[in-house]
Amino acid sequence: MFRKPFLSLFILFLLASCAPHLEPATLTLTSIPTFPAADWWHPAPGLTWQWHLSDPPVDLSVDAQVYDIDLFDNDASVVKALHDQGRKVICYISVGSREDGRPDTGQFPPELLGKDYEGWAGEKWLDVRRIDLLAPIMRLRLDLCKAKGFDAVEPDNIQIHDNDTGFPITYSDQLAYARWLVNEAHARGLAIGLKNAPDMVADLLPFFDFAITEDCFDQGWCNQVLPFITAGKAVFAAEYTDTGVDFNAACAWGREHNINFILKNRILTAFRIICL
Repeated sequence: MFRKPFLSLFILFLLASCAPHLEPATLTLTSIPTFPAADWWHPAPGLTWQWHLSDPPVDLSVDAQVYDIDLFDNDASVVKALHDQGRKVICYISVGSREDGRPDTGQFPPELLGKDYEGWAGEKWLDVRRIDLLAPIMRLRLDLCKAKGFDAVEPDNIQIHDNDTGFPITYSDQLAYARWLVNEAHARGLAIGLKNAPDMVADLLPFFDFAITEDCFDQGWCNQVLPFITAGKAVFAAEYTDTGVDFNAACAWGREHNINFILKNRILTAFRIICL
């Protein structure tokens, strides 16, 4: 599918005092509550960004208006240091897979775990139809994101229905889970981005605050996220060094459409090439 960071084991976090509120086992779009408007970040097109998920610590000296960093691998002091420099900070979490080595790995019930995520050892797909079981875990992650001072959430692996997960997940299941995540993020005053998933743009544009793309220029689907730009919402675009992409051409296209591309190594270390 797309990239995943190399992960390191950090101290087990337990927020047991936050009592989970279970959702029904099956949700429809019409049954998902909408939270009242809150004050969260609304990133505009054209912002520069850095994506650093592997090989901590985060390099705080990169000249970028927005940083996207791992939730678990960074404590509140890193977020504060970036805020002190005038940067906005996005927290990365996987919402469609369970990764070994995460502090909450043991909290995922066995019935949620599907097939191995091909290419990423120790990672399994999740049954996103079971929001009743996922809700307590994901709410704790979002609580931690908020507690550390992040401005927004990058929900990775949100596009799952067209993968061999081991579950009969439909597009409607995926859409309902995405809408649930949006409401939970906004309820905490966090912006949330649509990660890849170009086939969901038409249905989810009104709800997500920005988009994050991988390989959209190399794979030829950048046009599908342009509605975000038209709506005044940022698109953070990354291409990768292992594809042979014509990055200069990507930059030219990005300048035309107010999208800032960066070129990264697949494991998302501090390395970054920007458009000139």
